[in-house]
Parts: sequence; C-alpha cells; structure tokens
Amino acid sequence: MHQVGVIGAGTMGHGIAQVCAMAGMSVNLTDRDPSGLERGLAAIRANLQKGVDRGKVTAEAMESALGCVQAVPSVEACVHQADIVIEAVPEVLDIKQSLFKQVEPLVRPDTVLGTNTSSLSIAAIGSVLERPERLIGTHFFNPVHIMKLLEVIIAKACSDDTVARIQEFGTKINKEVILVRDVPGFATSRLGVALGMEAIRMLESGVASAEDIDKAMVLGYRHPIGPLKLTDLVGLDVRLKIGEYLAQELNNPAFIPPQLMRDMVERGELGKKSGQGFYTW
Repeated sequence: MHQVGVIGAGTMGHGIAQVCAMAGMSVNLTDRDPSGLERGLAAIRANLQKGVDRGKVTAEAMESALGCVQAVPSVEACVHQADIVIEAVPEVLDIKQSLFKQVEPLVRPDTVLGTNTSSLSIAAIGSVLERPERLIGTHFFNPVHIMKLLEVIIAKACSDDTVARIQEFGTKINKEVILVRDVPGFATSRLGVALGMEAIRMLESGVASAEDIDKAMVLGYRHPIGPLKLTDLVGLDVRLKIGEYLAQELNNPAFIPPQLMRDMVERGELGKKSGQGFYTW
C-alpha cells in the first residue's frame, strides 16, 4: 500500500498519518475543520521534532516524513487513488456510516476501508456499504507513533484478501497486529474499560488516591501506565460513551460509568485534552 487517505486530523488521525508517512507512504490528510487540520499538521511536526531532539529520529527522516503528508481540503481529494482509507472521526455510529457511504463511490474497487473504532460494531458500520467485505477495523492506540499495537477487527463479511492486506499494512508501519472477532469491546477496550471503570469507582469511594491506584498497577502488575492516567489520555468523554455502549451490549454492570466520571465530563474535565482530568496536565 503506497497511497493512504486519513479522514480526521485529531489526536488519532494525525498520529495515523504520521506513522504512515514515516513508513514512506504518501498520505492525504483531511478534516472538516480547517483549523483542526492545521493543528494536526502542527502536531505531526512537533512529534517528529521531539523524536529528533531525543535522538530517535534523524533530521532527514523528519523532513522525509513531513514531505509525505499532504493536507487536502475535502474527502474527495483525500481518498483519490488511495490504496487504503482510514477514518478517525468521532466515535458515533451515524457519523461513521455517513462517511463511508460518501467514500465508497469515490474510491477504487480494490481500496481497503479502515475504521479506527475502539468499540463500535464493524458489521454495523459496514451495513450501509455495497461492498462490506473491504471494510475492516483498524484500532490504533494513543499516542499512535509510540504504541506498537494495531488491533484488527474482522466482521463476518470481511474478505480474506482485506485481512491479508491490512496485516501487510500493519507490518509496514511497524505495528504488532492482533486479529479479533467483531464482538462488543473487541479485546482491548473490553479489558481496558473494565479496569478503568473499577479504578474510578475505587477513587470515588476513597480507596486510594488517583496516583496510588495508578502506581499499584504500574509497579504491582507492570502496566506501562495506570488506568486513571490512561483514561485521561483517551478522554473521559470518549471512555464514558464506550462504557455506556459496552454496559448495554454485554449486559454487564462492570462497564457502567461511575457518577464521578459523569460529573467530571459535565464539568468539562475530559483529561489531557482539556488540561484537567484525574490529573492536571
């Protein structure tokens, strides 16, 4: 895969564009908000510059990657001649369905369609497509340029060729690929959200401080980051929606968002992106 179209230049979208560009792919990046597109490009440059400053990326590699990313003003321009199109738009089923209905007639018959969802049904997203066999879940992790995992979610309609091509793509962008069936929460969200919700309930009931709850998992279980800090990075609003969805789909109260979480979201304390969550950023 040489030409990639990434729709959505937010936290996940610009990260996906960056790793594709660093692999030498030609990337078209778009966003419905022009200022959001500018912020996405600035974030890519800042991430690469940090890599240069830390000696992990050469100046030549940075310039090469930046030269591979082109900001385009429309979905049509973004997906033109793309080998793969990956959307990173809000985690709302109607939005994703509407986008893929728009994209499908604009791309080649062999273009792979990837949806960066952390919980929504791939089959439901693909139900609006004429050819759902080329839609596959491509769940990246934040920050995309650092996290090694790519969770690939396979719906029943997905073709073997689509799976093979996305595995090849994952290898090319230096990710470890896991294959997961299209079930609510997949593998990562189901485990991660359950842990995160319980950590919030523990904080809510005064079991321990946020710092000590996180330290328990980092030092006691060798997690690279604690569940509350991770929730801050993902976004409390995002995880709240995922929790509500999983609680309903799996009929499991473990996923029900605690009142503390709802109150924080109501106050706009969404985590790192707002500057305040369980931690001050």
